[in-house]
Amino acid sequence: MIITKKRLPRRTFLQGLGVTLAIPFLDAMVPALATAADAAKKATRLTFIYVPNGVMMDFWTPKEEGAGFTFTPTLEPLTPFRGQLRVLSGLAHMEALALTGENGGDHARASSSFLTCVHARKTEGAEILAGVSIDQSAARHLGQYTQLASLELALDATETIGECESGYSCAYTNTLSWRTPTTPVPMEHQPRAVFENLFGDNNSTDAKVRLQEIRMDHSILDFVTEGVNGLVKTIGSSDRGKINDYLDAIRDVERRIQLAEKQSSRELPLLDRPVGIPATYKEHALLMYDLQVLAYQSDLTRVTTFMTGHEQTNRAYPEIGIPDAHHSLSHHGGNAEKKAKLVQINGYHTKLLAYFLEKLQSTPDGDGSLLDHSIVMYGSGLSDGNMHTHDNLPILLAGGGSGQIKGGRHIRYPERTPMRNLYGTILGMVGVPAQDLESGAGKVEPLSIA
Repeated sequence: MIITKKRLPRRTFLQGLGVTLAIPFLDAMVPALATAADAAKKATRLTFIYVPNGVMMDFWTPKEEGAGFTFTPTLEPLTPFRGQLRVLSGLAHMEALALTGENGGDHARASSSFLTCVHARKTEGAEILAGVSIDQSAARHLGQYTQLASLELALDATETIGECESGYSCAYTNTLSWRTPTTPVPMEHQPRAVFENLFGDNNSTDAKVRLQEIRMDHSILDFVTEGVNGLVKTIGSSDRGKINDYLDAIRDVERRIQLAEKQSSRELPLLDRPVGIPATYKEHALLMYDLQVLAYQSDLTRVTTFMTGHEQTNRAYPEIGIPDAHHSLSHHGGNAEKKAKLVQINGYHTKLLAYFLEKLQSTPDGDGSLLDHSIVMYGSGLSDGNMHTHDNLPILLAGGGSGQIKGGRHIRYPERTPMRNLYGTILGMVGVPAQDLESGAGKVEPLSIA
């Protein structure tokens, strides 16, 4: 990196014909006499990824502890990222256990406590109560540096209301994020809505009008060509490469969203907002991962939460040869065939995670990559989905945390170590006070993950 006395403003945008486009972090944005490490440290990203219905723990947990552990079948897709990976065993959400007089509801409590570390009030009405989630605690602090405080994404629709499980409101299973103890944050499952939230692309909801606009209008990138050309003249070759890569990524995402809309419009009625959901789970997941990378690359937000499925989801996975419903399979009752299918689903999910990590790793950021400057937490609020257990949860961390996390280890904490302790550690790494989490979830005793 070349340090000069001049720099571009950190919040630099390209504008044209009503379109505003944020650009990625460039070397030219680093203040004079500042170092790349200083700049990167200020932009550590946090991603929380949730998988539903637990996992087959025998195929998840490495037998060896410490460095040099052997990747299990479920974790095998993550082998290329050993140096940026930590598998954490022994963590628990005991807040998700049923209280006296509460029957059922393990799935609702699993997802509602996952990021809040608080026992959810049993109700199917409006008097829902949980706690402030860690992602929103982080967003309150890190959001002052970005256009969007956070993104909350999902792959399942969130329109379900009322009771979803044993007297628990659907609010507890529709989201992981809680802005206040009584305010769940809705999660967006439509890629186009996420794209427009990030980049301000406003299209008509009428299919005929939208088609006319597509034919008449140029790509969003065409609108900012003049601005890009002017900017390129003032930056170095390294920054020009970043700009070109960034615009290529936006063009690809835009193309895939338009393709998904054309495919889905053949089967769905006209809605208030374009559907734009890809035909397969894989395409949907990868597109949502790409949108998160773009959000980080342009520094539009530094916090994302991604729910790859609701608890009790009965999604099938025909693309990998599994027509059975996921939740039904999780209640395998010891059936070997059902257990084998669950292992296949769990491995499918980690394979998609590997795609996300590779995208982060291949995207330059400051003195390293987005993965170097990220903390990605992946896991579930249940371990054994068949028995509805809330201890020894499947949890892993990926990313370098801007130099604060060294990977390549399997750490086994004492049995039933509270998850809130891990969250206190994570918040501390990004300079966020843990008061919200501590007051809502109990005492926080930070864990060592260095």
